[in-house]
Amino acid sequence: MDTDEFREIGRNMIDMIADYLEHIEDRALFPEVTPRHLDELFSEPLPQEPTPAEGVIRQIQEKLLPYCCHVNHPGYFGLITPTPTPVGILGDLMASALNQNLGAYAVGPSAVAMERRTVRWLTDLVGYDGSAGGNLTSGGTLANLIGLKLARDWTSKDGAQHDGMQDRWAVYVSEERHVSIDKAVDAVGAGRNGMRALPTDDAFRVRIDALEAAIAEDLAKGIRPMCIIGIAGTTNTGSVDPLEKLREISDRIGVWFHVDAAYGGGVILSEKRHRLLEKISIADSITMDPHKWFYAPLDAGAILVKDGSRLTASFGMMPPYLTDEMDAEGERYQYYVHGFEQSRRFRGLKVWMSFKRYGARQIGQWVDANIEQAEHMYTLCKKYPDLRTAVRPQMSAICIRYQPGDLDEEQLDQIHREVVRRIEKGGRFWISTTVLKGHSYFRINPVNFRTRAAHMEALLEEIRRECASVRSSIF
Repeated sequence: MDTDEFREIGRNMIDMIADYLEHIEDRALFPEVTPRHLDELFSEPLPQEPTPAEGVIRQIQEKLLPYCCHVNHPGYFGLITPTPTPVGILGDLMASALNQNLGAYAVGPSAVAMERRTVRWLTDLVGYDGSAGGNLTSGGTLANLIGLKLARDWTSKDGAQHDGMQDRWAVYVSEERHVSIDKAVDAVGAGRNGMRALPTDDAFRVRIDALEAAIAEDLAKGIRPMCIIGIAGTTNTGSVDPLEKLREISDRIGVWFHVDAAYGGGVILSEKRHRLLEKISIADSITMDPHKWFYAPLDAGAILVKDGSRLTASFGMMPPYLTDEMDAEGERYQYYVHGFEQSRRFRGLKVWMSFKRYGARQIGQWVDANIEQAEHMYTLCKKYPDLRTAVRPQMSAICIRYQPGDLDEEQLDQIHREVVRRIEKGGRFWISTTVLKGHSYFRINPVNFRTRAAHMEALLEEIRRECASVRSSIF
């Protein structure tokens, strides 16, 4: 492909994407298609001969686009995958073209500098000082894994990274945690049985009395506390744990304090709700996901660390084959020395471009709009006695339960599942179900700058209509 063909195909693709975004609400949000059909659609042997670029683009239009889940659609309220900003989309295109590997300075000097500045903006936002550090990651799962490794190494005085886990350890977190915490506790060697999933109060915040009891019980058994994890924006309800109290307990027993703000971190940009996280800087490390409520394209998570030197202490290995002969003064920042990943995609460009193009204030206004949409739905639900909300939303997540009063739990579970299936099939909205304290709920989370209050109103009407329909048809 010469540069002329590249220009032509590129223009056509940008036009196709622009048309796709311009008319996104005209599409069915989720495709009515079976996995078997999709397998058959893409079933072909490895191509041995080239296909003209026009043919490749045509197959994308025929095989890919019609069967996507359209997260850009303003009715998408499911998993926390926001619509990406247009400039972020272009940032990903440029990052792929430059193909800078940020693992080593020599493979991306200006990209390393740009990403370091992007991380500095994030550490400034959470209130860390100039000694802080961090990395952009594939997402919250890797960021939480790094946070738990930092906790393990610091609490063990860096012994565990050399000699392994010599003792039994425990990690304390709310029952409303993200599953990535379970994976991280497993991966760093504490084992899943070393994680204490603690009960929550009526607002779905971790109960301090339960934490204190779990710590006392572990100490009595000779089990060493390793880390306390606070959640700043739970996936289900957006609840924020009592961070100051968790910090106080962490200091008292001498363990690392990590905060998972993968979803809730975007509230820092909010003009109206930023005080929810005004104390987040007391954490030793913080997980954030710019590809969630900062509206950046996947993938772009972040681990932020109050003392940046802890990254070097946990990961600082320099094999001879990566020696930078040109860095006689030690001025080149080598991400592989200060982080987990060796090869690193240039994730910072799309985040940097989004901040530059829209500004933190505009992004914060989108965040506020999503919160107001959740609050609007909460107010609307109050009109209907057969709808119950789990808790008043602090962020954009709202959980709603259909509970007419004359059906048992098994019947209600069945209704919630069937209603979500029908809503997905209808193509206007995409929501999910969850379970809170043993009860089924519809989980709705607007994290989309295209969503409006009218979408929330239409969704609630569809939920009410489908609940009545399912009940009459099944029971």
